[in-house]
Amino acid sequence: MDTLAGFLGHLFIIVAFVSAALSAVAYYKAESSEGVNALSWQKIARLAFGTHAFSVLGTIFTLFGLIYLHSYQYHYVWSHSSNNLPVYYMISCFWEGQEGSFLLWIFWHVVLAFFVARRAGVWEHSAMCVFAAVQAFLCSMILGVVIPYLDLKIGSSPFLLLKEAMPNAPIFSMNPSFVPTDGNGLNPLLQNYWMVIHPPTLFLGFALTLVPFAFLIAGMQKNKPVEWIKPALPWALLGVAVLGIGIMMGAYWAYETLNFEGYWNWDPVENAVYVPWLVLVGAVHLMFSHTRRSSASKWAAALTALSFILILYSTFLTRSGILGNASVHSFTDLGLSGQLLIYLLFFLGVAIYYLASAWRSFPKSEREVSPYHGEFWVFLGALALCLAAFQVLVPTSIPVYNALLKSMGVESNLAPPADQVEFYTKFQLWFGIAIAFLSATAQFFWWNRLQMKTILDAFAVPLILTMLVSAGIIYGQSIKDWQHIVLLTVSVYALLSNVSVLWRMARSSVSINGGAVAHIGVALMLIGILISSAFSEVISLNTTGLLYSKEFSEETNRNNLLLFRNTPQKMQAYTITYKGPRVDSRDAGEYINRDDVQILPKNARMIAKKDLYDSDSTLIGKRGDTLQVYGENTYYEVDLVDQEGKKFTLFPRVQLNPDMGTAASPDIRHFWNGDLYAHLSNIPDPDKEVKWSPADTFEVSLRDTFVVNDFIAVLEEVSKGAPEGDEDYLIYAKVRIMDNGVDYEVKPKFKLKGSMVSRPPEIIEAAGIKMVFENINPNTNRFKFSVQSTQKDWVIIKALSKPFVNVLWIGTLLMGIGTLMAVWQRFRDWKNSQTEEV
Repeated sequence: MDTLAGFLGHLFIIVAFVSAALSAVAYYKAESSEGVNALSWQKIARLAFGTHAFSVLGTIFTLFGLIYLHSYQYHYVWSHSSNNLPVYYMISCFWEGQEGSFLLWIFWHVVLAFFVARRAGVWEHSAMCVFAAVQAFLCSMILGVVIPYLDLKIGSSPFLLLKEAMPNAPIFSMNPSFVPTDGNGLNPLLQNYWMVIHPPTLFLGFALTLVPFAFLIAGMQKNKPVEWIKPALPWALLGVAVLGIGIMMGAYWAYETLNFEGYWNWDPVENAVYVPWLVLVGAVHLMFSHTRRSSASKWAAALTALSFILILYSTFLTRSGILGNASVHSFTDLGLSGQLLIYLLFFLGVAIYYLASAWRSFPKSEREVSPYHGEFWVFLGALALCLAAFQVLVPTSIPVYNALLKSMGVESNLAPPADQVEFYTKFQLWFGIAIAFLSATAQFFWWNRLQMKTILDAFAVPLILTMLVSAGIIYGQSIKDWQHIVLLTVSVYALLSNVSVLWRMARSSVSINGGAVAHIGVALMLIGILISSAFSEVISLNTTGLLYSKEFSEETNRNNLLLFRNTPQKMQAYTITYKGPRVDSRDAGEYINRDDVQILPKNARMIAKKDLYDSDSTLIGKRGDTLQVYGENTYYEVDLVDQEGKKFTLFPRVQLNPDMGTAASPDIRHFWNGDLYAHLSNIPDPDKEVKWSPADTFEVSLRDTFVVNDFIAVLEEVSKGAPEGDEDYLIYAKVRIMDNGVDYEVKPKFKLKGSMVSRPPEIIEAAGIKMVFENINPNTNRFKFSVQSTQKDWVIIKALSKPFVNVLWIGTLLMGIGTLMAVWQRFRDWKNSQTEEV
């Protein structure tokens, strides 16, 4: 068993941890020293951090190499990968587990540290001390070291051998060198291209919150309570952009992979990321505001620290196991809860200590706050963002309260909201209204010197346009709920107000303001969320008046459509036809009819039952060939034709997911004015025994037509075939069965060996038919068949119309672009200020 690579990877982790801790100490000494001593400590610190960076990269390359080479003697590799995964999903395997995701987080800190150290100047020692300390804590999470005599394990190593992780497994008692030939594989729900790019983006967002926090601590150490904002602001803005985009990537993954018919489910893990992002957005706005109102710097400092601490808190929530079954996203507990809590409390203590020490040194504003000043509205906006975060944070933390009370011997009856979507939405809707209103109003007061007599002139045009546009949308969408009307109106006001600000800037030859573009994006997101969610319409209504099953809920019987194979149904403006199950293979460029293949155990290989061709008549595989298959996924082909005769096909998916049971994923057809979203609600149970009807007997001649289970059947041919086994003769019949424009070919066989007759049945699952070649009458040239029937193949589908959901994704894009524009402007300002200082 090859264990050298694992030993090397574990050694890299140990070196990374030790060098990060050494770098933190050396940077601290460099900051507190002067002259030659400071330079000496700086050299040590840089060398130690460089060693740390090299070791982190070595750890990453080693772990991915083990995954790529299918080294299943390692528990992490065996748990998260398999032979059947393409390379891009092997990348997802890397960060599916806790250890890999910690490594991803550590990697992004290394990348950011390179740029921060290079441009930090006088801030390097203090800021990099914080960086290195954070890295030491994160590396300890994957250290996997047991302290002698104390029996204390620090961290969980990704290089743990399978036999070390499962010492009581019987196989290792019989064969200590046993190595599995395949792994458990990646969770099928994560086998999605968004899961290749969403986690790295999200973890980069997490990592970016460290940069402004590091500059904040450096500013407090140096007694520069305001100056830290200039180097911190562009990084904080970049964190807002990247973390926000990462969150929305996750939302889109949920939209097209999960079947809860939306993109945000207020899951505790979703909330744990959303909360620090809101606080970071508030911090960024107060950083902008401090140039006009110096007292804003103290609240900017507090929110900057809080955003980083909340990232650590979200890490504790999702990785400590404290959420239990409250979230489908949370990791299982690897015994890291104590370390995670120490990590959180340490930096919480650091933040409180330095902020409290410097609090009195923050500048105070000389002038009184006035509603005619833009910073007044910016402060209200930051306050609204923080209150929105607080409203989500408190109920999300209920499992933490319960665990804390239980540790004190008190049983708690607190429980998370039963309907979390309804609970959070009814509060967040009003915070959205407040934020949209304030984002628009603040722009007017920020860029204009307004007084009582000039306010009406400034707001007249946007307000008039807001009323006209809102009235048009309200009438066009038949919006009647007053809360929805308020949200729509305020969002349109935010959209038009920020557009007017951009228009004025363009006319004044002023560079386009990224903040206004981002605010336009937020307004569009609110409009898209409102229309696509509140006016989502079920179009797969059961108009037959029949119950599909008494076991189904009333909603399922009412809002779902039962489709039999190849039987067209009317679904509002569409004619919909279920065509059958399909499978995916990297050996083919399109889906393959599942009826034409036999999937082998472990769902990785299949055998072709007939010659397979694609839609261009190109041969995929010959009968008997073995092909690769992603057997855990079955795609159900559904054709839709609209009233104009335009046809398109959907392939909603069902996964046989061993971790989460049978999981349905939707397929989505995008139109300019919305989406058609469809997923399967029910399919025949593949493990249920098939009940066949009593046999009907038919005695027919060649070219005779007969009726089988409501289908027209024709006996086209009876021929002698090559023996398949030890039989003397093999005779097969070719029967064509016609079903609504689709023909099935049945080839029942009649085998003779001496006086023994064998009659293997031929089954056509699509038509629910089993046919047996019973006898041959050579005198009359007639042939006898017995036919049994069962329930024809079916699915139950739910389809929804999602009007103007594209507005949400366009708004997300604009929000990201606007924030990145602001990032570019602030990095340029920081660079210019450093040049001036030199």
